[in-house]
Parts: sequence; structure tokens; C-alpha cells
Amino acid sequence: MNKEDQVIMTYRNLYNKMVWLNNFRMKDSFNGYTSSEVHCIEHIGSNIDSNVTKLAESFYMTSGAISKMTKKLIKKGAIESYQRPDNKKEIYFRLTKQGQEIYKTHEALHKEFHERDKVIFDQVTEEQFDSMLHFIEMYSRHLDAEIKKLGVDIKSDKSE
Repeated sequence: MNKEDQVIMTYRNLYNKMVWLNNFRMKDSFNGYTSSEVHCIEHIGSNIDSNVTKLAESFYMTSGAISKMTKKLIKKGAIESYQRPDNKKEIYFRLTKQGQEIYKTHEALHKEFHERDKVIFDQVTEEQFDSMLHFIEMYSRHLDAEIKKLGVDIKSDKSE
């Protein structure tokens, strides 16, 4: 296996382990909510005037998929829709009391995960962090360019 394949496989395995390990706590804390729904609640709680378009861009999902998810979250009582007085065309989302509780629990879990993993991150030097971030940003820009070459808007899943 060459170095490029090693990097990609190692990153994928690392991410999968993190998701698997975190899922134990997430499932206990968010019974009845999917991971995507919890992260949608997190985004709405962290960003004023979240709408379908902004959510779709953030999650690299189609607007249709986001619409479906937000309808479920409204039905579950975690979010509500609203319109601004200056823009009656656009529909925005905000958290309900129930959604705020989920948001707070999610934030607490993130702190717990951060504390669990702190032992490793404390060993990483600034130069190592900078190097890792540089690589990730460079690779991300490359993938963005490759997506653009295909004429696909991944955020709305429509060809240009």
C-alpha cells in the first residue's frame, strides 16, 4: 500500500472509530434522534436564521433531504419554523425548549469527548497541528476543484 492509500485508509479508520465510540454515549443521550438530526439541531442552535439552503450547504446534503429532516424535527418538537418580518418568502428554523435541551446535552458530550481525547492532543506540537491542518485544507481544496470540474454543485446536488 502506498503512502497516499495509507493516509486515506488511516483517516477513514480513525473517523470510523471515533463515530463508533461516540455513538454509545450519543444513543443513550438522544433516544429517538438520529445523529444527523442531532447535528442539525446543533447547527440551528449555533447559527441565527438557519434555513434549508444554509443547512444543505453545511451538511453537503440536498435541499430535499434537509426539508425532510427539518419536517421530522418539527414533528418531534425540537425545532420550529418562522419568517422574518423583512422577508416573508424565506422560512427559517430555531430551537424549541426541547431542542435547546438537546443542544446543551450535545455540547456537554462534545466536552466529554474532548476531555477523553485530550491526553493525545496535549502531546501534539503547534508545528504538527499546523502541518496536519495544512494538509487537510490542501486536500479539501483539491476535492472542491475536482467536484467543480464535474459541473456538480455538491451542496444542492444539481448540475450547473
